[in-house]
Amino acid sequence: MSKPLWKPSPDQIEQSNLHAFMQAVNDAHGLSIGDYDALYAWSIEHPEFFWPAVWRFGGMIASRNWDAVLTDGDKMPGATWFDGARLNFAENLLRHRGDQPALVFQGENGSRRSITYGELYERTAALAAALREVGVQVGDRVVGFMPNLPEAVIAMLAATSLGAIWSSCSPDFGINGVMDRFGQIEPKALFTADGYFYNGKTIDSLKRAAAIAEQISSIKKVVVVPYAAEKPDLANFSQAVLFDDFAAGNPGEMHFEQLPFDHPLYIMYSSGTTGVPKCIVHGAGGTLIQHLKELMLHTDLKRSDRIFYFTTCGWMMWNWLVSSLATGATVLLYDGSPFYPDGNVLFDLAQQEGMTVFGTSAKYIAAVEKAELAPRETHDLSALRAMLSTGSPLAPESFEFVYEDIKTDIVLSSISGGTDIISCFALGCPIRPVYAGELQALGLGMRVEVFDDEGKSVRGQKGELVCTAPFPSMPVSFWNDPDGKKYHDAYFDVYPNIWRHGDYVERTVHDGMVIQGRSDAVLNPGGVRIGTAEIYRQVEALPEIVEALVVGQDWDNDVRVILFVRLIPGVDLDESMADRIKKHIRQNTTPRHVPEKVIQVADIPRTISGKIVELAVRNVIHNRPIKNADALANPQALELFRDLPELRS
Repeated sequence: MSKPLWKPSPDQIEQSNLHAFMQAVNDAHGLSIGDYDALYAWSIEHPEFFWPAVWRFGGMIASRNWDAVLTDGDKMPGATWFDGARLNFAENLLRHRGDQPALVFQGENGSRRSITYGELYERTAALAAALREVGVQVGDRVVGFMPNLPEAVIAMLAATSLGAIWSSCSPDFGINGVMDRFGQIEPKALFTADGYFYNGKTIDSLKRAAAIAEQISSIKKVVVVPYAAEKPDLANFSQAVLFDDFAAGNPGEMHFEQLPFDHPLYIMYSSGTTGVPKCIVHGAGGTLIQHLKELMLHTDLKRSDRIFYFTTCGWMMWNWLVSSLATGATVLLYDGSPFYPDGNVLFDLAQQEGMTVFGTSAKYIAAVEKAELAPRETHDLSALRAMLSTGSPLAPESFEFVYEDIKTDIVLSSISGGTDIISCFALGCPIRPVYAGELQALGLGMRVEVFDDEGKSVRGQKGELVCTAPFPSMPVSFWNDPDGKKYHDAYFDVYPNIWRHGDYVERTVHDGMVIQGRSDAVLNPGGVRIGTAEIYRQVEALPEIVEALVVGQDWDNDVRVILFVRLIPGVDLDESMADRIKKHIRQNTTPRHVPEKVIQVADIPRTISGKIVELAVRNVIHNRPIKNADALANPQALELFRDLPELRS
């Protein structure tokens, strides 16, 4: 059995929120739960007790208590949570006042702003009053085409205080990508910035925002945040106003609309790489209680913490991060490239702001390692106690790099879930050891299992990640899906009444989880299923390879493995290097993992949030249509894979 990279000390365990939560559960129910395993078992066996315990521990505010915790708990979809309760999401995030910073923002251009909890409340109140004046009410949609600015948070809070539904895209989306999303949900108001900074460049947003507002007739007001310039030119808009001018009133105390637990809060979007994105509707109560559980119990977040996640407003980690306001912690925001002017910029932020929780992507950690940086030697990271990683599987070597070159005494939590549940199925645990390559724990209250090809629950072997019981952050619906067919087909068409998430995983002897990749991208040479993460781990450890993409090509009544690689500048793939790559894969995995072909490409297509798109490439090499290239950050890269002579023999 492998040795842990980190273990919590007795003091760290005793001072954790999880320890306090276990004590509260024991006192309330006459139990003697003493470790995470026992707590997890109790949480999935007794959801009717567990989730109210999270509600109380998280201090959730509601104007009316629930009549029943769980109704129709044997139905997925169909179960309902906390029926009868009335609450407001924004009220819960704005419960704190005073002079502690709520939001601290830094931009790539060097700008910095800090907003206290008291100021956040006042600015949200003023904006909410302005939105009410222009007719925004319960159920309306308000959208953001925004950089990761404090105004995006304020706009979300103002909209949701009124019972409106918030949805956002990052400003690097093209017009068609935005229209595919916002065009479906018919928003009443659009928030945007005049531009943003990325990789040393100033990029205009106003032209695209004007085109979007012109094409979506439901938009009655466009609110513009000056960021790239002090006085943006709004001549192209007939209904535009600057943010500060719009929210210039003095409304006094806010009125928070009291709404059902499952009232729609956010509309999120599927990646859209296989067609028009699905509009996933998440409820206020389910999002709030799940985020409080994950932030307070799994991340051990306290009021004294300063939490950061490198994200855009178009990724669910933005929504997750902003929920930290409910705990009273300080939320750190950054907008810009994580590698401009160099790879130290986020560690500079960590040092300057006393960051305690550093959230990022597995790709970023691997890139820092490739750049041969050693933040432990160059930065004061004494305040940092936890690092979170998601977006793709974090390789065991990246775990080791964090402990060797970033910080030795740190909880490294690889987390995995998704937009579909706006939360996680497996994530960190501050009272458990960290093992290389493993997500520490299954999420409390989430009855997660691994199914083999026959639909049987297994442990110690790879299979489909499923959830066999309802949980509060399941989508309340899909937009424009009156009979629920899109929703059902997305998660329940393979195993009736069981959530199939689409991840290919393995549950470990430590009761953690290893993510092997997306199950729809699993390779199947000779009928043997192989997770793509197993190949990426080996390939991306080689110094010449910047990134890779692997797909299965239908060939000779079977499937052959094709590996595409992007190499460091000045290096070209030759037969010797291809053989060396294959040999490295064979020595560290199995002969079945070895690619039939290794092909160099200049770029690899990825979504706006940075995930590589194996399915789109697979469609291109098979001459199948690509339904929605606008969902990609670099759609032109797909052409690099079309009609390759190497794939004809």
